[in-house]
Amino acid sequence: VARMAAPTMEERKACWGARDEFWQCLDSHGDDAAKCEKLRRAFESRCPQQWVKHFDKRRDFLKYKKKLETEGYHPPEAAGKS
Repeated sequence: VARMAAPTMEERKACWGARDEFWQCLDSHGDDAAKCEKLRRAFESRCPQQWVKHFDKRRDFLKYKKKLETEGYHPPEAAGKS
């Protein structure tokens, strides 16, 4: 299995910069990915595929967390009340 070389510091900076620009675009367009397509492509081309997947999951998690913080957590009715 061919392993990808670890990204250099420069490559990591380019990746994180592209990710931040893409995320800022999503934030300012209410997560309308179509408006941020160019930045998405830059993000994908500058970051290793694994990182792209990781950051996508991370963004979903952060959005979920923020939603919990703003709307509060409403637990489902506890089925087995002790």
